[in-house]
Order: sequence, then C-alpha cells, then structure tokens
Amino acid sequence: MERENQTGAGDFILLGFTDDPDLQSLLFGLFLSMYLVTVTGNLLIILAVISDSHLHTPMYFFLSNLSLADIGFTSTTIPKALRNIQTHSKGITFAGCVSQICFFFVFGCQDNFLLTVMAYDRFVAICHPLHYMAIMNPQLCLLMALGSWMVSILGSLPETLTTLRLSFCTKIEIPHFFCDLPAVLKLACSDTLINNIVVYSVAIVLGVFPLTGILFSYSQIFSSILRISSDRGKYKAFSTCGSHLLVVSLFYGSSLGVYLSSVATQSSTMNLMASVMYTMVTPMLNPFIYSLRNRDIRMALGKVLTKMVLLSERFDARLS
Repeated sequence: MERENQTGAGDFILLGFTDDPDLQSLLFGLFLSMYLVTVTGNLLIILAVISDSHLHTPMYFFLSNLSLADIGFTSTTIPKALRNIQTHSKGITFAGCVSQICFFFVFGCQDNFLLTVMAYDRFVAICHPLHYMAIMNPQLCLLMALGSWMVSILGSLPETLTTLRLSFCTKIEIPHFFCDLPAVLKLACSDTLINNIVVYSVAIVLGVFPLTGILFSYSQIFSSILRISSDRGKYKAFSTCGSHLLVVSLFYGSSLGVYLSSVATQSSTMNLMASVMYTMVTPMLNPFIYSLRNRDIRMALGKVLTKMVLLSERFDARLS
C-alpha cells in the first residue's frame, strides 16, 4: 500500500458511531448534554471545596483535583466528537490525533493516581485515626497531588513520542470517535513492536501498581472495620469511604469493560459503547456520587448556588 507522510493534514478519519443523520442529531444532543453536566457538576465541586473552609481537608482537596482531572479527561475527546457530528466532518490531523492520545493518557492516569491517593487517605483515616492530621498534613497532600500530576505528564511522554515515529498508510480510518492508541497502532504501516512494549510497560507501572495500592488500602480498611464491635461504628466507618469505593468500582469496572470488549469481540459498536461508559458516563456520575452521599458537599453546593443566584440578580438589577 502507498505510504503517506504522517505529518500531513487530514491523515486520520474518525468513523464515529453512525452516518445516519437522525441518529447523529440524537447523539449530538446526548453527548452535548452529558458534557455540559460533567463540566458543570465538576466545576461546582471545585468551587464548593474552594469557597467553604470546612472542606479544606485532605479528602476534599483530592476530590477537587479529581474533578479537575475529569473535566480535562472529557474535554480531550467529547468536543472534537461534537464538532465532527455538527460539521459532518470526520477528519483529524496527525498532530490533533497525537495530542488527543497525550492528554487522554495524562488525565486518565491522573484519575488513576488520585483514586489511589484518596484510598490511602481513607486508609489513614480509618486505620490510624489518632494520627490522621499528623500523617495527612498539608505539605504531604500538596506533594502527593503535584507528584501525581508530574508522573502522569512524564508517563505520557513515552507513548506520545513513540507514536511520532510511526508511518501510516493512506485513508486511515479509525473505528472510534477519538484517537484511541490501540486502534491507531493497528493501522500503522511501520513496525509497532516498540510501541506495544511501551504501552504494556507503562500500563503495568502506572496502572497495575496504583490498583494494587488501592486493593491493599481497602483490605486494611475492611479488616479494621470488621474489628469494630458496634454495628453503628462499622456503618460510620464504611460510610466515610463508600463514595470513593463506588467511584473506584465505576472507573476500573468501565476500564475493564473496554478491555474485555476489545478482546472478546471485534464489534466496533461494542467497543464504542464500552468507551462511552469509560470516557463520558463515569466522569459525569462522579459529582453526583460525592454530592448525594455527602452532607458537607451538599451544604457547600447549596451555598455556592445561592451566591450565584444573588450575583445574577444583582447583575440583572444593574442592567435594568
């Protein structure tokens, strides 16, 4: 097959979900609604944590970072998918594709690390409550947050840089709504052995190790909860990590669903549906999970919304 310079414009074609105009309009409305809910919900979480001094604790500090990562994660893929549906254009440049791969990995990896850090925070709170404030001091929390961002950025470099060395054949059609790295590697004309080694190595180091940390933290947490004599004490201890455990289950469950669907079937439709769960639904649900199960967050969100309404009324009064 004829080869094409990988830096040329319009090298890739994102096939997306369907060519049916009616279904495209439905998908556009659905994805736009999900994106707006995701961004709005996570922004409100960040504003609530910043504005309420009662939420200036390690758990909510990491939660605001998780909300920021979720906004970046969804913004990497959904706006481009919406633009392609709206303009009936499926093209994306090589530079745009590599950028999607890079930022998708950065924010996805950041989600992974933050969930691990939050699991450690819950481990200290339940297993070592008397030493919680001494262990989870502001300096350590800031260091852990900055460290997770730095490792995520540095971890994205090997996969991004090795993608730059690939050459691709003409008419490169990606059966996805964004540049998913495994799908891109399958379309390369050049040897992808190094890329596959890098992908699996990074997945083990930055994926399996954090998951192992989460599982270890919760094994210790459950062990401590079982040693509590009263049912009320057990419920109170478990409720402090219930929201985080649900988010972890959604994140890793949807990620595992993407992997299993790609291995078990070659159906692009199944892969796309699994990816929607992973890239859109989970980040959208996170704010609801934390706000519905947490009284402090609900109260802080109420204050933020009240302030926003008052500011809007004052602004309208000045205009009139």
